[in-house]
Amino acid sequence: MLRDQTIITRLIWLALLLAAAEALITGRLSLAFIALVTLGLSMAPIFVARWAEITVPPSFMLAVVMFVGGTVFLGEVFDFYNKFWWWDIVMHGGSAIAFGLTGFVLVFMMFQDDRYAAPPSAMALFAFCFAMAIGALWEIFEFAMDRGFGTNMQKSGLTDTMGDLIVDMGGALVGAGVGYAYMRGQALGGATGVIEEFVSRNPRFFRKWRK
Repeated sequence: MLRDQTIITRLIWLALLLAAAEALITGRLSLAFIALVTLGLSMAPIFVARWAEITVPPSFMLAVVMFVGGTVFLGEVFDFYNKFWWWDIVMHGGSAIAFGLTGFVLVFMMFQDDRYAAPPSAMALFAFCFAMAIGALWEIFEFAMDRGFGTNMQKSGLTDTMGDLIVDMGGALVGAGVGYAYMRGQALGGATGVIEEFVSRNPRFFRKWRK
């Protein structure tokens, strides 16, 4: 699966690895730690997909790598959150849309034994809740990093956390709405195309849908 990834994804991984190595050589242990955490988080979906025997589209992996790299590495090491006021909104909004689509795909797979076991609206609701749950877990991760390793991922504390969750809610609604549109047969360009790509790469999970 590593060889199937886009050249941009592999270049980002290489840059993180080199940054960690350079930080270790120069004794900047906190930077090395953040670089390695970023690398590990961005590669995690590949190993989870391999365990679950699922093929993850390279475009989705690129989105994951860019989000984790932008949030943990660029956001914290290069202080993008303070340099660009819109950085946090883009990171959380984009990730929420992606997790909304992921939640939709998961419930879509669950109900393939009976295509009509859950209506599109129920699948969209699950996708929304899934994206919000991931957003909440991320806020817990930020809290743990700040308390355990002295980072400043939460910035203004409660205000930052609630702002992130509100942005997550908006992104989750978009992601769930795209899934709903896909079930209704409405093409929304690249949005529903992401779901279609996943379905086409994992046909054994969607045999009834293809019929």
